[in-house]
Amino acid sequence: MSNDTCTFGRCPKPLAGDEFCERHAALILPAREMFRPGSPARANAAFWSNVEKGPGCWEWLGSKVKGHGRTGVEGVTVYAHRYSWELVNDPIPEGMEIDHKCHNRGCVNPDHLRVVTPKQNNENRAGANPNSKSGVRGVHWRHDAQKWQVTIHATPKTYHVGYFTDIKEAEAAAIAKRNELFTHNDVDRRAS
Repeated sequence: MSNDTCTFGRCPKPLAGDEFCERHAALILPAREMFRPGSPARANAAFWSNVEKGPGCWEWLGSKVKGHGRTGVEGVTVYAHRYSWELVNDPIPEGMEIDHKCHNRGCVNPDHLRVVTPKQNNENRAGANPNSKSGVRGVHWRHDAQKWQVTIHATPKTYHVGYFTDIKEAEAAAIAKRNELFTHNDVDRRAS
């Protein structure tokens, strides 16, 4: 075998690089990269080994903080959903966040993620705060008025929509006001 043929086994094909023909280079070089300590390919393989890919959400199986997956990359702890986004898409612009369209903080499916401003990320919420007594986002009981009050927070302003005797009417008013003020409140838009 001459010095200008592939070095893989007895492959007679011409070199496409330093050692291998085009076909064997495509097979061997990525595998070499995968096992090189500190290689991006190795980090990516380790990342995806902590993901359970379902038909919808891809659940992060590793460490979580407040429901968000956390992973270590090159000695730095990062959010798993942000790492997933950057593996498949472009880097996240400075000051931007990654929103879970699916509302599952443990999901790392890039199709369920989008780049948003902090305001837009706060708009896309699924339901009321955990401490809500009404169970309806933006609606709380006013004892002095004996009615449901609708208040919408659209940073930096708070909108007082009104008072309602029926909680369903209050909920409809809250959804309508959020649809007027917000751009990324997907749950509200599906409800209207």
